[in-house]
Amino acid sequence: MTPNLTKNKFSRFSFLLQPKYIFGVLVVLAALIAVKQYNHGSYNNYSIFKYTFWHLIESKSLYAHYPDEYWDRNHYGPVFALFIAPFALLPDALGMVLWNVCSVLVFAFGVQSLPLSNKVKAIIVLICANELITALLSFQFNIFLTGAILIAFSYTLKNKNLIASFPIVSCTMIKLYGIVGLAFFFFTQKKIQFILGLFFWAVVLFVLPMLLSSPKFIIDTYIEWFNTLVYKNSSNISLDSYQDISFMGMVRRALGDPTIPNSPFLIGGVLLFGATYLRIKQFQFLEFRLLLLASTLIFTVIFSSGSESPTYIIAFTGVAIWFMSKSHPSKWHIALLVFAILLTSLSPTDLFPKVARVFIRNHALKALPCVIIWFTIIYEMLTRDFKPKSIAVCEN
Repeated sequence: MTPNLTKNKFSRFSFLLQPKYIFGVLVVLAALIAVKQYNHGSYNNYSIFKYTFWHLIESKSLYAHYPDEYWDRNHYGPVFALFIAPFALLPDALGMVLWNVCSVLVFAFGVQSLPLSNKVKAIIVLICANELITALLSFQFNIFLTGAILIAFSYTLKNKNLIASFPIVSCTMIKLYGIVGLAFFFFTQKKIQFILGLFFWAVVLFVLPMLLSSPKFIIDTYIEWFNTLVYKNSSNISLDSYQDISFMGMVRRALGDPTIPNSPFLIGGVLLFGATYLRIKQFQFLEFRLLLLASTLIFTVIFSSGSESPTYIIAFTGVAIWFMSKSHPSKWHIALLVFAILLTSLSPTDLFPKVARVFIRNHALKALPCVIIWFTIIYEMLTRDFKPKSIAVCEN
């Protein structure tokens, strides 16, 4: 068969490489996963989410231990009670299905909003598919969060700052991770409008939960939330935790020393991340902006001691955007992507023998490819001239 005939044969199926078809499959898969988890009684995270709403209505502590309702504790801000309310009011089975479906739809909207071709968007989704499924199995909020960061990025580029600021503020008031959306501030031409949007949503979202309880209860809840997060951060740091799958966690476990602090890593990471903003002349180029987006998504995870396996939907979306931002990826880029797919995405699955899965988890090696890719991104952002090879000049 000649190459042209082969190309023509497979071109008939090229229509399948469209985001709408891929997301359609993922929506169905999200619903099926929810049904499966419900039938197996594996939905503790969803129970935590649901009772956040009911505890707010009853003015009960959102962070106390309720062993009759769920194990573990809630770690989300009081605003989350508003987001989960439509689902909490439904029967559990239906609420779980809709929660997973809505998670995928928000993620889909975020990817679809990116200034990229449909083919590129479709491949980004396919690269992230396994991490997406991992997060869906535990009803993770991180899928929403990833989509929200993408939306904040895209709408900041469009100067639609009231829309862009909403996911930043809302996700910050839910899980703090959303604050990374401020990284895109310099990409808007209407900076005052952006700042006003942040203040507007902060006030609205601070007041709204008070309508379901009382001002005093919400203020006290925010204080309790802060104290809970401080305690949780310290408890995450151990040599055998399912969390702390981070740059710091990798080093702590490699050296067998849980007392190694986060601060030197965070200071170094922030300095490197911030150094990319010195290249002001590169801001106008789309590839530079996409690399900043990718860097932001990966940074959020690899420098957090609260990162666990399902959190990596955030970082792996950054990996996919980094790779797909390149019109001509080098052998090094391809090798890094394959390494990330194998070690970060597939290592927790049954494709790896149990002894390997346990070793990788115990040493937080899921983080390793993302750490290497993040440093690669920072190096590129600090050294490359993006004008000759940029995807396009981004015009707001």
